[in-house]
Amino acid sequence: MTTTRTAHSGIRGRITALRERGGLGRRNRDRGQTAVEFLGMTPFIILIMLVLWECALIGYTFSLAGNAADVGARKGSGAEYGARIACREGAMKDLPDAWAESAVVTCRGGGSLYEATVTLKVPVLVPGLFDLDTEIKGTAGSPMETQSW
Repeated sequence: MTTTRTAHSGIRGRITALRERGGLGRRNRDRGQTAVEFLGMTPFIILIMLVLWECALIGYTFSLAGNAADVGARKGSGAEYGARIACREGAMKDLPDAWAESAVVTCRGGGSLYEATVTLKVPVLVPGLFDLDTEIKGTAGSPMETQSW
């Protein structure tokens, strides 16, 4: 059995047949549709990126508060004189400027444990857009070091 090819068989023949029926003529009217849809979604994409970045700032603030409290407690527990000053300076030492401006450090010793609490305000990526007014608290303790001669 032999096959014969007609004008409507094969790839080029199908495209010609679609053009004759109006199947591909509609595509010309939809040119640029993807670009228009992308431009329409761009503000939403930017907003989602801002929200994700703010979430990253919140997570980083948790990390900074815990680390600052830990360093402050260790410095305060090992200080022979001026434990509160050593605690505060230790806690504030490595904080970036955006977090150090609003940092509140509370140090107290008593018994066998020296405790430090650091409260940090989460900075806002775009100050005029929205303000979370969220504070993150980090608390740490370190055993008191005794001086024995």
